Amino acid sequence: MNAIPPEFKAAPAADAPAKPFLDRLFEDGVLMPTGVDGLYGRSGAFEEVIDGFERLVERYSRADGAMKIHFPPAMPRVNMEKSGYLKSFPQLAGSIHSFMGSDADHCQLIAALTEGRDWSEYQSPTDVVLTPAACYPLYPTVAAKGAVPDAGLLFDLKSYCFRHEPSKEPTRMQLFRMRENVCIGTPEQVKEFRERWLERGPKMIASLGLPCELDVANDPFFGRGGKLMARNQRDQQLKFELLIPVNDGADPTACLSFNYHQNHFGSLWGMKRADGEEAHSACVGFGLERIALALFRHHGNDVAKWPESVREVLFG
Repeated sequence: MNAIPPEFKAAPAADAPAKPFLDRLFEDGVLMPTGVDGLYGRSGAFEEVIDGFERLVERYSRADGAMKIHFPPAMPRVNMEKSGYLKSFPQLAGSIHSFMGSDADHCQLIAALTEGRDWSEYQSPTDVVLTPAACYPLYPTVAAKGAVPDAGLLFDLKSYCFRHEPSKEPTRMQLFRMRENVCIGTPEQVKEFRERWLERGPKMIASLGLPCELDVANDPFFGRGGKLMARNQRDQQLKFELLIPVNDGADPTACLSFNYHQNHFGSLWGMKRADGEEAHSACVGFGLERIALALFRHHGNDVAKWPESVREVLFG
């Protein structure tokens, strides 16, 4: 992998102002509080910034010939169960429940509400869960279509995603949007795909006037067994993250991730190549809210006053 040039290295964040970044975002109307940490409304300016960044991503994905697919923020429960997500990240998963009871059960639910008691016992699990990552619905979809062609497959994905980690850090939202480019094919094809994006990613972020640093990383696997999985992931350099200083007085935030899954999803979902071998996969993920927040953090909350070079990249 090519070394990151010095100009792409993250600079130390400026001295934090007295008022926390999240409070400034609320005060200036960039985000709107809902009363739940990590669940916010977004202003029109915030959405326009995200739209601009997505156009930047699409310039590359369209040139690569990637197929664009947008999945809903929910996926089949059985697919999450099969994916192993609950084994690795039970602390982040979210399931969808609904009332399925009788008239008598409804009366009890209303009584619980009236008395201020917990009414969730009258809810039952549905057949859908909240999508944890934009690429999760893709793999069973590809497997159902038959063999992966010799040229491999490229996808440009987007979805709202959920992870249960409420926090005062604005970059740690419970519901957020993820844009992903995914490659499925031979080991050589997916490694070349990831290397290409490892080179592109820092240049894209630098074009927005943001400091960044690339580093090897691991997923937040749960429990004692998860520590070994995380160590193995780092040792094999299966995951890299592009880090940008965003939160006051905190470590830089992972805004892009570059992941090589090897044949994990190929084996799990039965994705085969034409020669019968299991397909490998890799993805690059863009945390859209995090990138927008990084732009507001470094360029200020008034988009009209951002550097003209940044506005040109985002808005043309």
